[in-house]
Amino acid sequence: MANILVVDDEHGIRELLSEILNDEGHTVELAENAAQARAARLRERPDLVLLDIWMPDTDGVTLLKEWSSTGALTMPVIMMSGHATIDTAVEATKIGALAFLEKPVTLQKLLKAVEQGLARGAVRKPAPPTQFGVVQTESAALVTAVLPEPAETGPQAHQDFGLDKPLREARDEFEKAYFEYHLAKENGSMTRVAEKTGLERTHLYRKLKQLGVDLSRGKRNNG
Repeated sequence: MANILVVDDEHGIRELLSEILNDEGHTVELAENAAQARAARLRERPDLVLLDIWMPDTDGVTLLKEWSSTGALTMPVIMMSGHATIDTAVEATKIGALAFLEKPVTLQKLLKAVEQGLARGAVRKPAPPTQFGVVQTESAALVTAVLPEPAETGPQAHQDFGLDKPLREARDEFEKAYFEYHLAKENGSMTRVAEKTGLERTHLYRKLKQLGVDLSRGKRNNG
């Protein structure tokens, strides 16, 4: 997974993005202004930056220009704003921003933009040597495509249920198997399971706890 820097002066947005990205398995560094973002950029060497445009000290576009002019723009940057004009978004893109997300940021657009940004960054970065000292020249997307599928260790799609049980017990068995299947399929990502099943995250957590679903199973299988 990736190391992602989130730069936004609003505490609630930083926490929300951090929760979502952590749930996807990423490591998240938070900064509330340009000064903290500069320090994090040097300290953490992020694989991707989510950068708010409107900030109290130095705005995101100015910081982007600074990174671009000093050769520090070595990672994909996705701009965010709830008040930016089209001209501002175009300007940021010309400076070097990969994409622009309008607030409030939707889950689907966020995950898609992050996925595309990380893929772009992986192609630009030189591949590390293998254990035999041979440098891999294929892009990350190509390497992923030729790797074999991991063995299925989670619940299978086909399940058997006892129909001679009371309706409530039979329904609980089905729902537990249903959610365990999706947790295994999504490698334990609560964000993606909530999206797939059409439930709010808080409702989903309560439901899984009620059914006695092991929330760590999918992530252990993926480790």
